[in-house]
Amino acid sequence: MMQTVSENFLSVAPEVRDAIGENRAVVALESTIISHGMPYPENVETAMRVEAVVRAQGAVPATIGILDGKLQAGLSADQIERVGKTGQQALKVSRRDIPFALADSTVVGATTVASTMIIADLAGIKVFATGGIGGVHRGAAQTMDISADLQELASTSVAVVCAGAKSILDIGLTCEYLETHGVPVIGYDTECWPAFYTRRTEHPVDYTLSDPAAVAGVLSRKWQLGLQGGVVVCVPVPVQYAQDEAVIDRAISSALAEADALGIRGKDTTPFLLEKIAAITGGSSLATNIELVLNNVLVGSRIAVEYAGRGG
Repeated sequence: MMQTVSENFLSVAPEVRDAIGENRAVVALESTIISHGMPYPENVETAMRVEAVVRAQGAVPATIGILDGKLQAGLSADQIERVGKTGQQALKVSRRDIPFALADSTVVGATTVASTMIIADLAGIKVFATGGIGGVHRGAAQTMDISADLQELASTSVAVVCAGAKSILDIGLTCEYLETHGVPVIGYDTECWPAFYTRRTEHPVDYTLSDPAAVAGVLSRKWQLGLQGGVVVCVPVPVQYAQDEAVIDRAISSALAEADALGIRGKDTTPFLLEKIAAITGGSSLATNIELVLNNVLVGSRIAVEYAGRGG
């Protein structure tokens, strides 16, 4: 059910609002992928392809962002174009940044996993599909660099369908953080965490499920019991688009060394690393990124349809 939020702050697209009110499937989509994850015009083209995948599965897409001083649940095609053209000049908005983005109506705010979860929850959307979640960064024992995505998963009741944590992160410590905060990790037809560009890691998931209805059943029971917090659903990148682990590891090591030398920290780290990895791999990592997002959205849409069929 949609939470009570002033219309001064939250704008829900009519199609999305109607679908929520009629208990039809809706899938939340983030906008940082559009602004910071890919270059223009591939970012806008991918966003529209993603929305088409959602519709093909019988669900309604709700691309989320912050525009014109409002939290927007369901961007129009023109608004997606605006975010795409703004690119990395858009404000990358996590939980802490939301009030600042709202206070300045000229800001184009692109939502991360954390802020997309918040806005989806406010709008009454329970399933969110994206590329990969943030996590504990390598070297966090010294830097304490831990994505706000993880704390949001601990507190906000939205399922996040993703290709695991980005392989630039410390996946082992990310697993430990989620376990500590009681966030279940479901492997969709996999027994181990995928690592965004690649299909396998040494880290096991909590449970393996291979059917959208089974995942929807778990979500229903969790939230009907009043157990607050999210669920991570890990979907490996399709095998034909997976990168070679050795190649990606070398690219990541090189990109991390350059980021360290340049003193790049915080929320600028991930887009910098993704851009460098794309350059090092001759663009093949960008193609992988696009295909894994489309696959995650396909799975997430099917889960959303099953969840809606259970009455939410």
